[in-house]
Amino acid sequence: MRSELQTRHSARSEAESQNLPTLTSLTLALALAGISAAAGAQTLTLVSWGGSYGRSVERAWVEPFIEATGIEVQIEDYNGGLAQLRAQVETGNVFWDIVDMPTPDAVRGCDEGLLEFVAAGDLPVGADGAPAEKDYPPGTRSECAGGGIVSATIIAYNDELFPGEKPSTLEDYFDLERFPGRRGMRRVPVVNLEFALIADGVPLDAVYRTLDTDEGIARAFAKLDTIKDQIVFWEAGAQPPQMLADQEVVMTTAYNGRIFNAQILENQPFTIIWDGQVQETSGLVIALGTPRLDIAKRFIEFASSSESLAAISKYISYSPTRYSGNALVSTHLDTGIEMGPHMPAAERNMRRALNSDWFWWADNRDEMNERFSVWLSR
Repeated sequence: MRSELQTRHSARSEAESQNLPTLTSLTLALALAGISAAAGAQTLTLVSWGGSYGRSVERAWVEPFIEATGIEVQIEDYNGGLAQLRAQVETGNVFWDIVDMPTPDAVRGCDEGLLEFVAAGDLPVGADGAPAEKDYPPGTRSECAGGGIVSATIIAYNDELFPGEKPSTLEDYFDLERFPGRRGMRRVPVVNLEFALIADGVPLDAVYRTLDTDEGIARAFAKLDTIKDQIVFWEAGAQPPQMLADQEVVMTTAYNGRIFNAQILENQPFTIIWDGQVQETSGLVIALGTPRLDIAKRFIEFASSSESLAAISKYISYSPTRYSGNALVSTHLDTGIEMGPHMPAAERNMRRALNSDWFWWADNRDEMNERFSVWLSR
């Protein structure tokens, strides 16, 4: 199934990339035509994840874009998925312009025809002069996405609740005897199935091969069963740090950037367990049928530069997907701390890390969502 999806994407890339104007040439044409002022009267709607990450997007991308172009940008929050976007496109009532979307959803949305096509060759060259098609690591960008950051789902715990022995591995999250207490977990199968298999002894390079079998899926759910009666489920990224602070849970899955901000900006006694982290990429996509397509493309071009992507890391510990962007990561703007050690891709954090297989999730998300719902209801 994965190869079929890849084939469709490749065919679409070859067919469409020949017919689309580049973002760079489009920007130039708009400037020469004197359309910028008129475009400023319009307002783009950018849909992102809210919270500390949403504020980072606003400071790193939105505010500089408004200053540079005069085009207003309104930010809305969502919790992921394609349902809302699909409904807009199918009814022809598209009021979202740009969506900050995990790569598996971007792949699926691209395949369903919900998104505008964005070729890597249409994006700006890197800060070091590298063309975009050579500046993105393999497997980090959908054919309908620009921009892009790397985040990680990790395990975090409240240090005050472990005065003696501290948890340090992914296995400890599943060990209720040595480390009793409730666990926080996002109410979705993605990452949770990977965590379960890794903690059950499956090697990193065999996780998705294992999930390709009924026995492997059953094994993952069986591992989740071992802590099910101690799980408190969360849905929004702001919830895990709050659950830890309120001592509602002793450990939780979380986005690494959310825990970083709680540690650094709020002085919370939280510790990240990087062992077993699952890294995911995301990108900016354009809703098919937006009446503001030209200025949406302009925003994608702006946010896809090495400098814009690296600017995110001034506010939160998420990495740029582009090689040239990573070279620009420096310090946290508000505190001055070095951001390199807090990045998911830092060498010491990568000793046991899994890159999410977004083709697998694009092919299997619906089925896994159904199985996860059944598991929840039991």
